[in-house]
This record gives sequence, structure tokens and C-alpha cells, in this order.
Amino acid sequence: MAIVYRERLLDRVLADLIADFPAVMLVGPRASGKTTSAARLAKTVVRLDRERDAKPFRDDPDEVLRSLDAPMLIDEWQLVPDVLGAVKRAVDENAVGPILLTGSVRAELLSATWAATGRVVRLTQWGMCERELAGRADDPSFFDVVFDSGAEALSSPADAPALRGYVELAMRGMYPAVALDSADSTRRRWLGSYIDQLVMRDASLANEDRDPVRLRKYAAAVAANTAGVVEHKTLYDAAGVSRVTGAAYDNVLELLFAMERLPAWHSNRLNRLTRSPKRYLTDAALMRPLLGVDDRAVLRDGDLLGRAIDTFVVSQLRPEAEAALSPVRFSHLRQDNGTREVDLIAERDDGRLIAIEIKATAAPSSDDARHLVWLRDRLGAQMVCGIVFHTGPRVFRIAEGIHAVPIAAIWGPRSG
Repeated sequence: MAIVYRERLLDRVLADLIADFPAVMLVGPRASGKTTSAARLAKTVVRLDRERDAKPFRDDPDEVLRSLDAPMLIDEWQLVPDVLGAVKRAVDENAVGPILLTGSVRAELLSATWAATGRVVRLTQWGMCERELAGRADDPSFFDVVFDSGAEALSSPADAPALRGYVELAMRGMYPAVALDSADSTRRRWLGSYIDQLVMRDASLANEDRDPVRLRKYAAAVAANTAGVVEHKTLYDAAGVSRVTGAAYDNVLELLFAMERLPAWHSNRLNRLTRSPKRYLTDAALMRPLLGVDDRAVLRDGDLLGRAIDTFVVSQLRPEAEAALSPVRFSHLRQDNGTREVDLIAERDDGRLIAIEIKATAAPSSDDARHLVWLRDRLGAQMVCGIVFHTGPRVFRIAEGIHAVPIAAIWGPRSG
């Protein structure tokens, strides 16, 4: 039986970019579907994880590029980093193109090999989000809708889950191999193998000395504290490594898109704001192999429940930000005494922002929105609106400019 391709949020963006630019790089977590999406637009596909394809590029990448029919896809470029220099030269000379590059490494962190600044447009493809699974990839981005029409334009799909359903979605995972497979035992084994490969093989791409056992312990400490601001010492002590090694492990996990550090938001209108980052697993399902938990264990533990739901919501919003017509940056807000914090700040280049709180409750109250009210009163028109994501079924107003919104509205039908 033929496999039916699921449309991705970035498909149209990617097609438009290769029509306008000579080189486009699609990066993201391993097994997030980058190669499948990019190959649909390519006439020639080169896979550098295959020796027969990699050897010619190691010997003479410039000549190989000139010999390929465009559009061309070079998959897993990071395995032969010199290919970037050849792409740079090809772009400068207007010799070939368009060129698509795909890989599972944050390219800008490989400073010794990064030769494509100003020459390659970069996109990030995350795992398969619920809007893609629902068949609504052509709908406008969540952020385009809210920035243009407000939270009132959002609605929840008729089949929106309740709390248990959201936990099941979070623990299922966003990698296409598990998101499209209904067998929980298969998902459990696949996710376990994913972490094994990440710490034992993929981490070598970071060019850091690392101990797979301690790296896994460090990743487990991140998982236990996902969606939180945690002292770095807590993490590297849990792994039994030094501060310097802990910093290297942070870079490894972020380089491989397993973890993301959200920077702290700053404004001259507010004081005593922390500068500490907030760490997130990029997929809540990685809690399963790293912490040895399942859906039931998460539902029984209030701390894990909140972290899983928060991590899941942010994982759904990342693809929406990447597909938005105007760039959207994420950060978090927290006063250094911890008295006020906002889970997520989504900000556009013009300075306007959406402030977001994420709650594992079906009945959010005005108390759940108190930090959003505080921020609204200080920022005025800069804050487009405040959103309290919740596990209930409907959108409703909590205060002026602040709405309670079901989590499923991220992938629900758009009315604006």
C-alpha cells in the first residue's frame, strides 16, 4: 500500500524559498521528517550518510555540485562539513542552484565549519504537530491569527481532548514514526532507541568529549526540570559532572534539538527580572525513556503533569512560530524573587507580543491570569493580548485583553 504524505506547515514556505533563493537549509531534530519534505522538491537527492554519496563530496565537493541536476538535496550535510564551503562558493559564483541542505544539527553552533552566513536561508522543521496530523497544514499560523485578530478568533476542534487526552498526546511524541503509529509498545521502544542513539552516537557531532552514561543522566535531569528555571548546579550535580562539562552537555542537547533554552525577556519598563534561561525538552515524550514514566505516572504526579503539559504546548507552538508570516521569538519572564512569572512571551520584530500562561486545569480562574494582568498594565498596547491555555473545552474572556483558550485551539479551525 502506498504511503500517503502528510502535509507539513513548512511545505509552502520551503517551496517559496527555493524559488527565490539559491540555497535553503532545513534543520531540526533527527527523524522529524526533514528529508521526506525536502525530497519532494528535489530532482537530485544526495545522502551523505551513505559512503557512496559521501566520498565524492569529501574528494571534490565543488565538482560534484556542478555535476548535479537542480533542484538538489544534500541530506545530512554535517557528516561532510566541507560541503558548506562548496555551497558558499557555488552561491557566490551563481554556478548552481537551487540547493537544499538538510541536517540534524544547529548549524550556527558549528562555528569552525559555518561558511554560509548570508548565503543560506535557514528553516527549522520540528516534529509533526497536531495541526499537521489534523490535516490543517494550509490554515494560517496560530500567531498570524492572534496577532492580527486576537484570541477571540480562536476556537477548539469538536474532538478536543480532556486532561488525560492531552497527557496521552504529550507522551505519544511528535516524531512521525511514533505520531503516526497507534501501538504504545512500539512508541516506547522507538523513543528508548532514540535516546540511546542520541547519547551514544549523535552526540559525537558536537565535537565534545562526552560520557554517554553521564550525558544521559544530565538529559534525565533536564527532563525532570523541563519547563522550569533551574539552577545549573542542580543539573550537573545530578549527572555527577563539573560545571564546565555541564555547559558542554547543554550545548550538545541543544545542538541536537533535544533541548531548548528559552532566554529571559527584558524590558526597561520592568525591574528585577531574572536573566536565567528556561530549559525545555523539545518533545515531552522524551520524558518517557529519560525518567521511566508513562501516562499514568504523569497523571499521578502534579509536578510532572504541569511540566508535561507546558512542554507539550510549547512544542506545538514552535512549528506555528516557524510558519508565521512575520518572525516570532520565544522567551520567558520571571522576576528574580520569583513573585511574578509568565510562562512564554511570543514577540514579533516590531516589539508587539503575546503573553502566555499554561495551566493543567479545565477551569482557569482570574488568579491564573494575575501575572498577565500585571504585565498588561505595565506594557499597554505593546502586549497584544494575554492567553491562559487550559484543558477545558471553550474560549472565554478572563479580563480585558486576556482570554482563556483551550490547548486544542492551537490546531483548531480558524475564524479570523
